[in-house]
Amino acid sequence: MTLRAWYQCVRGCPGQYSLLDVIYRCPQCDGLLEVVHDENALTAARTGAEWRALFDGRRSGTGVKEPGTDSAPSTRSPAPYSLSSGVWNKWEWVLPEVPAGCIVSLGEGFTPLLPVPRLGRDLGVEDLWVKECGISHTGSFKDLGMTVLISAVAGMMAAPNCPVRAVACASTGDTSAALAAYAAAAGIPALVFLPRGKISTAQLIQPLANGAHVLALDTDFDGCMRIVREVTRDHSLYLANSMNSLRIEGQKTVGIEIAQQLGWQAPDWIILPAGNLGNVSALAKGLDLAHRLGVLDRRPRLAAAQAERANPLYRAFQNGFQTYEPVTAGPTAASAIRIGDPVSYEKAVRALQACDGVVEQAAEDELADAVALADRAGLYACPHTGVALAAARKLARRAVIRPGERVVVISTAHGLKFTDFKIDYHEGRLPDVASRLRNPIVELPADVPTVRKELDHWVDRVETR
Repeated sequence: MTLRAWYQCVRGCPGQYSLLDVIYRCPQCDGLLEVVHDENALTAARTGAEWRALFDGRRSGTGVKEPGTDSAPSTRSPAPYSLSSGVWNKWEWVLPEVPAGCIVSLGEGFTPLLPVPRLGRDLGVEDLWVKECGISHTGSFKDLGMTVLISAVAGMMAAPNCPVRAVACASTGDTSAALAAYAAAAGIPALVFLPRGKISTAQLIQPLANGAHVLALDTDFDGCMRIVREVTRDHSLYLANSMNSLRIEGQKTVGIEIAQQLGWQAPDWIILPAGNLGNVSALAKGLDLAHRLGVLDRRPRLAAAQAERANPLYRAFQNGFQTYEPVTAGPTAASAIRIGDPVSYEKAVRALQACDGVVEQAAEDELADAVALADRAGLYACPHTGVALAAARKLARRAVIRPGERVVVISTAHGLKFTDFKIDYHEGRLPDVASRLRNPIVELPADVPTVRKELDHWVDRVETR
């Protein structure tokens, strides 16, 4: 049976649009579009158990027999990426119509899911796991969506009379890194708009190194987003931000992958940092599809975690989503979610309401100490993961997360992108942060008695912890 997917309006306006068209919003109401799959075809193709076996077989490299045949085991997919990519492993659920030769993959997905009992005890969450999405090609979860978007663009550009000549995005760091890398792999020019002086050096160098044309603008992310939306009205530039629903199709595989790594059991909670809010709706979308196709027997609750200085979703949640007001996002160590007017607000609210989700916030002091706790437990967390971990602690203290419930926190980026933040924490230089767990360097003369004295003091401190 032929599998297909299309765009349609999230608000229910009539009309279906090709995924290879240059379109981002509903022509009738200007609402966001979403990718809709032919679920009747997916249900007819395989049972829930058969989908699980297919995905597991591709992952292990053993393959599975096609349902209703006596053929030898196969790893059927549009390209050999199914063995190395957590996204294209599930290509039927992602972008079934993409030509095989257009897929652009850099081995994204299948990132570690780690039980972290020591950190769980520190945060008051008995059964805590961390999904390390930052252990990816460009160091963040954005790779998952960008492999899909760039593959689709490659398919568009292979067609005659395609207007697209380059891809463009506004970014606070990680999106630009992923766009630049995947565009470079595909040989597609990339244009990046960044808020000047508001991202880390490690994030800034990534798109430069991959050959993107980088414009640093004297504004914040929301200002960059307004400009990129305007310049991409010319269809020669293809918009790569999360209002483009192709990104969501890759990012939705995170929730499915978590369940797969837990033996196809859904956790009770998934907690994730929330900025432009595409990831909130993406997680819900993937988990809902897996549930409807019989791959999962239930869906987890979601908790969106925002920085206190960039918290429009949290404020709306406090009044039951009855009203929404953008905010002017203030300076926060969680720079990637420093967004005051998130594009995917409407989708995120719908997702949270459907799964009895909640929204929590974290102050700078709370997120910084949460990062330090995670690092002391053997991780190397980014500030955005600190927001999610701090939210987990607060939800557990209020018994929103109940004892014994399994909680997965999504770590969205690699801590190496935020070395300056970590140095400033341990040297006590972060504003509004007490640095309770700081571990500064001890500088001593090269003198054995002095060193021995320091070691004695250190042993005493270790023994009293």
